[in-house]
Amino acid sequence: MEKRRLGQSDLWVAPLGFGGIPIQRVSQTEADQLLRLAVEKGINFIDTARGYTDSEVKIGVGLKGIRQEVLLATKSMARTGAGMTEDVERSLRNFQTDWIDLYQLHNVRTDAEWAELTAPGGGLEALEKAREAGKIRYIGITGHLPHTLARFIKDFSFVSVQFPYNYIEQENRQELLTEIKRQGLGSIIMKPLAGGALRQAGPALRFLLQKSFSVIIPGMDTREQIEDNSAQLSQMFSEQDAKVLEIEKGELGQEFCRRCEYCLPCAAGINIPGVFLLEGYYKRYNLTQWSLERYQGMSIQADACTDCGECETRCPYQLPIREKLKKVHALLSNKK
Repeated sequence: MEKRRLGQSDLWVAPLGFGGIPIQRVSQTEADQLLRLAVEKGINFIDTARGYTDSEVKIGVGLKGIRQEVLLATKSMARTGAGMTEDVERSLRNFQTDWIDLYQLHNVRTDAEWAELTAPGGGLEALEKAREAGKIRYIGITGHLPHTLARFIKDFSFVSVQFPYNYIEQENRQELLTEIKRQGLGSIIMKPLAGGALRQAGPALRFLLQKSFSVIIPGMDTREQIEDNSAQLSQMFSEQDAKVLEIEKGELGQEFCRRCEYCLPCAAGINIPGVFLLEGYYKRYNLTQWSLERYQGMSIQADACTDCGECETRCPYQLPIREKLKKVHALLSNKK
C-alpha cells in the first residue's frame, strides 16, 4: 500500500486507516483478528480516543508484538492541563506502549474551549510537555465544525487536522482546506461514509482516495469491511460511482444522523443513534417490517423523550434531535 506523508512530520501513513469507534462493539478476540488483518493489508494508521470506552485497551492488546508496525493516534476531550496529562498517561497504559505517535485535541468546538486549551497551564501546554518528554510525538486537532477549525489551526503549530468529509458533506470546507494546504498540514478524514449513512462504501471511499488527503479512517468491525475497503485502493472513481452517490445524496438530504454518539447518554435512556438507524433501515433499505419489529422491541422508545434538549447541545451537526425523535416514533410505532 502506498504511503503519504502526514503533514510536515516524519510519519508516513497508508491512505486507508483504521477508525477505532466500532471496535468497542466486538470482543477482544475479534478485535485482535481485525487489527492483525488490517496490518496484513497494509493499514498502518490506527485512530481512536480516550472517550471510546475500551477501544484503546483492545487496540493495545491486539497490537502486542506488532506495535512497531503501526502509527497510533488517539485524542482527549480534556481542556485543562491536569486533565490532559492524566489522559495521556492513561492512554499510554491502555495501549501498553511507551509512546503515542499522534495525540489530538478531541472535538474542539467553541472559542471558550480554545481559550481554555491555550491558556497557561491548559491542555495544549500539557501536550507540549508530553511531547518534550517523548510520550507523544506529534500534536493534532479534531472537530466537526470546519469553520472553527480553520481559525484554531492558525494559532498553533499542529501537524494534522481531523474532520468529516465525504461525498455528501463537502460544503463549507474550502476555508479549512485552504488553510491546511497553506500550512502543509496532514488531513485525516473521519466520517467517510457519513457515519454509515452512505450504503455504497466502495464508491464513497474511491471518491476520497482520488484526493490528496493524508489518510481516510472508516470504522471497521468485520473482516469483510477490511477486505472490501482495502480493495478500493486499486480501483478508480468512475462516472457510475458519481451517479450512485448522487442518488444517495438526494435520498439523505441534510438532517441525517452520523452516529457519532455524542448525544449520548440520554437522560431518559433513549438509544438515539439506534432509533435513527432503524429509521434508515425502514426508509432506505426496504426493511419495513424488520425495522418495526426491532423498534417495538426497544425497552425505551423515542416517546420517552422529556424534551430536555441536552442531546442537541452536544450534537456537532446541530440536528433537531427532539423533533426527529417525535417523527421517527410516529413512523415506527405506526402512530402517524
